[in-house]
Amino acid sequence: MPQVLTLIVVTALLSLPLRATSPEDAVRDRSGADVHWQRDQVARQQAIVTVRRLLRKPLTIQSAVQIALLNNRNLQATFEEIGIAKADLIEAVTGPNPSLSFDFDSPLSGGVVTGYAAVIAQELVQILTIPLKKRVAAEQLEATQLRAASEVLNLVAEVKKAYFTVQANQQLLSRLKIIQETAATSLDLNQRQYEAGNITDLTLLQAQASYSEGRLEIAQASAALSERREQFNRLLGLWGDQTDWKITGDVLPVPVADFSIQNLESLAVSQRLDLQAAHRDVLAAMATLKLNKSTRWVPVLDLGFNVSRDIDGARSFGPSLGAELPVFSRGKGRISRNEAELRRAAAKLEALAVEIRSEVREKRDKLLSLRDIAKFYHDDLLPTRIKVVNKALLEYNAMQLSAYQLFMVKADELKAERGYIDTSLEYWTTRADLERIVGGMLNPRKPVISETEK
Repeated sequence: MPQVLTLIVVTALLSLPLRATSPEDAVRDRSGADVHWQRDQVARQQAIVTVRRLLRKPLTIQSAVQIALLNNRNLQATFEEIGIAKADLIEAVTGPNPSLSFDFDSPLSGGVVTGYAAVIAQELVQILTIPLKKRVAAEQLEATQLRAASEVLNLVAEVKKAYFTVQANQQLLSRLKIIQETAATSLDLNQRQYEAGNITDLTLLQAQASYSEGRLEIAQASAALSERREQFNRLLGLWGDQTDWKITGDVLPVPVADFSIQNLESLAVSQRLDLQAAHRDVLAAMATLKLNKSTRWVPVLDLGFNVSRDIDGARSFGPSLGAELPVFSRGKGRISRNEAELRRAAAKLEALAVEIRSEVREKRDKLLSLRDIAKFYHDDLLPTRIKVVNKALLEYNAMQLSAYQLFMVKADELKAERGYIDTSLEYWTTRADLERIVGGMLNPRKPVISETEK
């Protein structure tokens, strides 16, 4: 059949692993962090204790990720989908309950029971198809587990991006405040010079406007930082006094080369858990189709045993057999639906594989471009701007440059520095996206020690 051939081709191309896994192990292998499905209050309390311990120190990337994995409620809700899939598996391997029925015979008048019959019966086909139903439910459970683990890795990427964003906003705000202190000193000097008649109205107004613009930039940066902190709080599941966390330091400088850009597409195909889940969907659809085809022409059979008593008091017993007559429904619609579901699952698997490879190339190329831009800022533009500021200071001290002109030179330096900060931030957020697209660490051979293992 065409859909089966499609499945064979896709499976051969992707070579996806089919071994069972747990979300905890999959996440640990790919991110180095620990995640736990908190099934009871004891596990929840242990998580709370760990979160409090991690919050006592300034947050790092690793500790922030660990807090999110322990404390994000939406993540725990995702894990409960595994519990639902496990319940479905239990139902699939549990046979149907037998039925028990009673019949009583009595004449139309007199009200005396003249006979009775008792029948206990068991639906036979449902029992015989338990192995096939178990396979379907097992594949669906594995797909659910893989998707849950994939959601965890998506959360890891979002936490990293939010962490870098908060750090960059803090760095920019700190730099703006330093520049504003210089602007305040410059404005005070301009005011005194104006009162002494040494500068014009225009020069003073320019200094005042620059100072006001600096205050506006600080207010905007403060508002942006507050917003980013709240977004970070939501990812980490923090509230109340837990939101008093601190992140120290500036955004990390962009490395020259911190991972190999070779074979990233193959790495993504081998690591992406949602791709493995899509593969499981195909297998589940195949198993469902096989189940329904194997039972299409088999009627519902009730095999049982009956005991009866007639009007003479004679008792009799023997087997009973009941069968559904396939007069109207012969399963054609169900089979057609299963075939369409299989084709859909196979098409989604192929589409996801193509999409992943494209996203890897896109983020890889963007990352390389950002690395070159950051290098230009660090090696060329920023040093040049610093030299310009130093030269301007010399001319200002020699009274060859006005305070406003010096301020504008410093503003150009700040613009270059802001560009470097923005580029560094974009590099690290893009790198986090690339990790998400690849499905784990970009250097999978290098183990990462989690916070709880320290």
